[in-house]
Amino acid sequence: MDFQAHPTAVIDEGCTIGAGTRIWHFSHVMGGCTIGRNCNIGQNVVVSPEVVLGDNVKVQNNVSIYTGVVCEDDVFLGPSMVFTNVVNPRSAVNRRGEYLRTLVKKGATIGANATIVCGHDIGEYAFIGAGAVVTKEVLPYALMVGNPARRTGWMSEYGHKLVFDTRGEAACPESGQRYRLADQQVTRIA
Repeated sequence: MDFQAHPTAVIDEGCTIGAGTRIWHFSHVMGGCTIGRNCNIGQNVVVSPEVVLGDNVKVQNNVSIYTGVVCEDDVFLGPSMVFTNVVNPRSAVNRRGEYLRTLVKKGATIGANATIVCGHDIGEYAFIGAGAVVTKEVLPYALMVGNPARRTGWMSEYGHKLVFDTRGEAACPESGQRYRLADQQVTRIA
């Protein structure tokens, strides 16, 4: 076993867990899911069947990751954030198997208590603010806040708000990486 799991964690047979991953108190990793290398699965987390987590994914406490969710490498899932997996759930109507896919792309951050309504992709390095409710696709590098979530700016790969000059260029104050904004799309240029 190349990963660490707290004695109270439940790890079902048939899941794949990468080397260096740590799984903490009272978490449940269900069969049929895939967790990459060097992930951190916090306390009271549920990882459902068919979920895929890339390498270096950080899942904070009290998060349920339902069938249909795929997180690429370096994703951060904040405390008590929520993924849905059925658009119109009803207790008396069995919609098992009607799960919509939600793709969280490389480097994205989802803040504490945010809700991601299923079927919407979260772009690379997007930043979903605490408590935001995402009801549509999120562009790469977008900063999304509110309910419903709306774009209020753009973020660097290091998690700093970008301030664009008149040429549509900005630099991350921490890394010095440079970005360009054109046609409501941000790309890293250096």
